Amino acid sequence: MKSMTGFAFREHRDERHKITITIKSYNNRFLDILIYLPSFLNPLEQKIREFLSKRIHRGRIELYMKAVELAQAAEIAVDPLYVESYTQALRKLAEAAGIREKIRLSHLLRIEGMLKAEQSLDLDQYWQDLQPLLESVFQEFDQLRLMEGRTTHTDIQGLLVSIEGEIARIEAVAPRLEEKIKSDLRARFQELLPSGIDESRILAETAVLLMKSDIHEELVRSRSHLQSFRAILDKPGPMGKKLDFICQELNREFNTIGSKNLLVEVDGAIVTLKDSVEKIREQLRNVE
Repeated sequence: MKSMTGFAFREHRDERHKITITIKSYNNRFLDILIYLPSFLNPLEQKIREFLSKRIHRGRIELYMKAVELAQAAEIAVDPLYVESYTQALRKLAEAAGIREKIRLSHLLRIEGMLKAEQSLDLDQYWQDLQPLLESVFQEFDQLRLMEGRTTHTDIQGLLVSIEGEIARIEAVAPRLEEKIKSDLRARFQELLPSGIDESRILAETAVLLMKSDIHEELVRSRSHLQSFRAILDKPGPMGKKLDFICQELNREFNTIGSKNLLVEVDGAIVTLKDSVEKIREQLRNVE
């Protein structure tokens, strides 16, 4: 089990590069990856996205990378059309203002973007240098998610034990249901027919109510859902959505038991069961 929240930071520096990578993640129903790179590394975004999507299945992932080239040869580029356009614009401006000063190089150098430093970057080589750092920061990030996941796993195990205990409590008192129905019917008949009670009528009414109030199937299905829950919980890989679905099914069974119930003891157990399931679902909102 892995948590969807995590954080990791790594920095690498050698004679050519200084690179820092930060990974953060938050709860999210689906996988949402956001990558922030220096503009000259934008061509590597797809490779980084594929790297993350193969290792993470759910959550909002934010990766921030900063990179400084310490020993990268640069070529200074001049765009003749760009220079000519600005020169003509400056001449027209001077004429409109009635200024006869000549256009000088110093005027052009003040214009942003007149000279551009273009770096010749070998992206394949850069990726080979970058990948070990990415692997390292992801390993730290994943270890944190595993640690939080183990804590969540322990909490959920405790809640499952509580649920199983309450189901056993309901199973123990369920046989008293027939006795309860008979007692209630007898009291009602005595109130309505004080002169005499038809035992066959009581038995017939009891049978009808028992069919409507029987919770055996719901208890069997609840046990089956718990067994499936534990099986998924103990397997590696993403499980949050699957376990949340089982919790919905458990809630449906417990609601049905509650609607059929005639025993006070079962009422208390249902409240505890639904509370435990809700606590599990809250935990699962942070599980991958």
